[in-house]
This record gives sequence, C-alpha cells and structure tokens, in this order.
Amino acid sequence: MKKWGSLVLVLTLSLAFTLSGCGGSNNAGKDGNTGGNAAATNAPVEATDKPKEVQDTLVLGRGGDSASLDPAIVTDGESLKISHQVFDSLLEYKPGTSEVQASLADSWEVTQDGLTYTFKLHPGVKFHDGTDLNAEAVVFNFERWNDPKSEFKFEGDSFDYYDSMFGPEGSRVIKEVKAVDDGTVQIILNQPQAPFLQNIAMTSFGIASPTAIKEKKANFKNEPVGTGPFVFKEWKRNDSITLEKNAGYWKSGLPKLNKVIVRSIPDNSARFTALQNGEIDLMEDLSPDDLSTLESNSNLQKIERPPFNVSYLGFNFKKKPFDNVKVRQALNHAVNKQAIIDAFFSGQAKPAVNPMPPSLWGYNDSVKDYEFDLDKAKSLLAEAGYPNGLPDPVTFYAMPVPRPYMPDGKKVAEAIQADWEKIGVKTVIESPEWATYLDDTKAGEKDDIYMLGWTGDNGDPDNFIYTLLDKDAIPSNNRTFYVNEELHTLLVGAQKETDQGKRSDLYQKAQEIIKADAPWVPLVHTTPLLAGKANLKGFVPGPTGTEYYSEVYFE
Repeated sequence: MKKWGSLVLVLTLSLAFTLSGCGGSNNAGKDGNTGGNAAATNAPVEATDKPKEVQDTLVLGRGGDSASLDPAIVTDGESLKISHQVFDSLLEYKPGTSEVQASLADSWEVTQDGLTYTFKLHPGVKFHDGTDLNAEAVVFNFERWNDPKSEFKFEGDSFDYYDSMFGPEGSRVIKEVKAVDDGTVQIILNQPQAPFLQNIAMTSFGIASPTAIKEKKANFKNEPVGTGPFVFKEWKRNDSITLEKNAGYWKSGLPKLNKVIVRSIPDNSARFTALQNGEIDLMEDLSPDDLSTLESNSNLQKIERPPFNVSYLGFNFKKKPFDNVKVRQALNHAVNKQAIIDAFFSGQAKPAVNPMPPSLWGYNDSVKDYEFDLDKAKSLLAEAGYPNGLPDPVTFYAMPVPRPYMPDGKKVAEAIQADWEKIGVKTVIESPEWATYLDDTKAGEKDDIYMLGWTGDNGDPDNFIYTLLDKDAIPSNNRTFYVNEELHTLLVGAQKETDQGKRSDLYQKAQEIIKADAPWVPLVHTTPLLAGKANLKGFVPGPTGTEYYSEVYFE
C-alpha cells in the first residue's frame, strides 16, 4: 500500500496534492500544477483525467542470498527462485500445484513402453541474448548435465539434481537426447521412469543459452541467460538481485511487471519492518511471532504457501559414533518436537514422522515416531556403549538463514542442544554463511550433525525419499552418506513401476526401513507464511517453493 503524503494547503486559488510512493513503486500520479501560475493569471484550474501511474516494480525480501544463478548446479531454494524467473523448462507446473503442463514444449508423446518421449517445441522462442531456442539447444543442455567430463562443467560445479533425478553416471535413466528436426526433441530412456515428466518440469532443468555458456564459461553462474519472463540485470552479493522485463517474452502479455528486485534481509523482524515501512512489497518466511501484527494491518495481506516440506537433522555416517543405529535412535528420542513447535512456530507446523509430508500420496501413516523420552535415550546410548553419554562434543551445523521450513535454525538448535546435554551429548553449534554451509554439509568433513530441510520439487514421493536418502544421491542431497541396499532396490523399483498403487506400497515400505535405520531426526512440516502489500495481485504461491513473478501486478 502506498504511503500518502500530507495535504498542503496553498494560499492560492487551488490546492496541490503531493503523493510519495515507496517500496520500489513509481510516484503516484501528479498533474504538475503547483497552483502558482493559476493564481498569477487568475485562470481556472482545469480538471485532468490523467490516470495515476501504476507501480511496475516488485521488491521482494527474502532471508538469504543465492549461491549461484545457474540452475543446473544448485539445489538450494534461494538460488532456484531466481532461476525460475530467468529460465523456462520443457514443461512447467500449473500455478499453485505440482501438475505438469506445457512450457517450452507445446506438446509431447510417449511410446507404449514408456521409453521414448517426443517433444514439440514452441516456435519462435528466443534466448535473452537473441539466439534461437531450438532442438539442438535443448540437446546441448542435456548433454552438458549428463557428461561429468563436459567442457562446460566448470571448476567446482556438479549437476546434483540431474544425478539425483536420473541416476549417477553408469546407471543413467536417460539413454539419449536427440534433435529430430529444428523443433522436435526426442528423449530415449534406458528404463521407464514413472515421474519422468514431473522431473523435467523442475527449475533445475531450465534450458540455458548454449551461446552464453560457451562465451561466459564459468561466469555463466553469475550472468545467467535463459528464455524466461525476466532478464538478469545485476547481482550485488548478499544484498540484491535485479531482474528486468523480457520485452520479447514468448508468452503474450507477460510479464506484467517491468522490474523485480530481490533483496536479502536475513533477520526476520527486519524483513517484516521493511514491509511495514513500504521498503519492500512482498516478503518470504514471515516469523510466526509476527502473524498477529500482520493480520491487524489492513494495508498488508497474509499469504500461505501449501505445506509440502520437511525439516530435519541429518547424522553424518562418515563420523563415529553416528554410524551406530542405537546412537541415532537415542538422539531421536531426545528431541522434543512439540516443544520446538510451541516455542518457535506459533502453531504453523506439525511434528514430522517420515521424510515426506502427509499430504503426499504414498505417505505411511502407520509408522510410529520416536517419542520424546530422555530415559529411553540414555538407555539406548548405554546399549551402544556410551553409558555416560558421548565422550567428546559433536559439531552441530545449524542453518544460518531462515527457510520456509525453519524460521530460526540457531534457536531451534539451541533448544535441541539443551535436551541432548541432559543425556550426556554435548554439542558445538556452528552456522557458517549459507554457501559455505551447503558446501560443508555436502563434503561431510566438518559437521557431525546438520540441520536442513526440503520443499518438494515435483509432487512425487521419489523426489523426497530417493532424492534425499538413496545411495545414488550421495553426496549431492544425501548428506548423511546413508546407504541401505534394500531401500535402494525398493526405490529404483518404484521408479520403474507405472501403477501408482504399487508404487505407493513400495514407498510405504521404504518409510518403515528409514524409520528403523534413523538416518534423520525428521523435525516438522510447516505451512510457510509470506506477507505482501494489500494491493499486490497475481501472486500464486507454489507448493514447490518457487513461482513465476510474471503474473504479478499492483492495483
């Protein structure tokens, strides 16, 4: 909502109204008449029908900066939400859902054996650098992701999502990607993959300009070029990213905004204050403590993201004694989830039992959680050979930025730390900056226990269980380094099975195995809160944590 300036009475024949805008908005409409000339000439003041200028810049506040702007090499939501504006994928999700619909591919056909997918590309699409989107460009992207020795895989890069979704080198789901003609792409699989269409709709598989990658090389991650509704303009590290309207966007009439500025404001309270003061128009990760203040302000609106996430503590199997199942089970018994929810989530979360949310098909509601029981925890530690608790402090990585599933990782870690100390487990909490945090937990050399979470990418259980806990996902998203061959066989079988009922049975069995092995402490599932100006329209929050800003406008 715009702030309105004071009405100033001028001792002339007319009144002048000065309106001041804020939050990246344009000034409200002005007639340019100060009243002075009218007084001097004694002429009547003419009415004007000139409309007020409409705000055409969105300023979004979020908790942390992006790690990279190349969607192929990242797994964190802060990076992907920018990529979602700059890149289009072959397919996309219908707003507010995980239902697949056409995007760069207008249509597709699948052979009866489920092994060959043929995509017809939308004609006339251009990358932001003016080059053509065609079948060869799509092939270039898939070959880049597939080849670990690609000359376009630069130092420090890894295509974690491609490995997670389509299997590691040597056991890829995708056999070949070829250009049938300029507007037709064919993808041939080695084996059927039930969630294949769901997978390729993900932001991580946004189609990048081959020309830009070849020219920019390693700097492409800082200067991305796609076909999306917004063009990358500027990145001020740990401050802001600026995107500008793609005037030649292939979807008619979009985007409705001319500019998007995404600001990094790590502190939840500071971010909410910025919204109240009109410095930003939309904010993510509203602290539950600020909900009542938000709801009492008629100039603002509450926005709820569909709950589709899990936050968790992961045990590093590379470090002793966390390779011992009884130690992991003991620490599960020593986490008071309900107390954490009451203290830090203000009722906007539910205790997590399994590594996937209850709203997702295939969820096993017969699995029982490890109840909060410190005596049971001590007993299990004794059975593991630690009757007096662990002899040395353990390094506990707590998230340094708020996330939709974790408003304040440090405070939650401190609460857990206090309970663990009661059973003889001392921890040292560390919270390096976000990019370092992700690198360290992926390497698994510095952390003993880490806190992370996951928002589903595509509406399939595979994206939670296989992506986060299968051996194929080491070291990308499986940062526990947990390996269970029985689990692996179930999950690969579920990918090949096309009957959803049978797939559901396999995932339910997988959840039983995971619960017994306890590689995680599943913490909570949340309903993430956002807040925006009351006149913000067209923003549809997606369950996957990303949404296009192309439909957003201001009344």
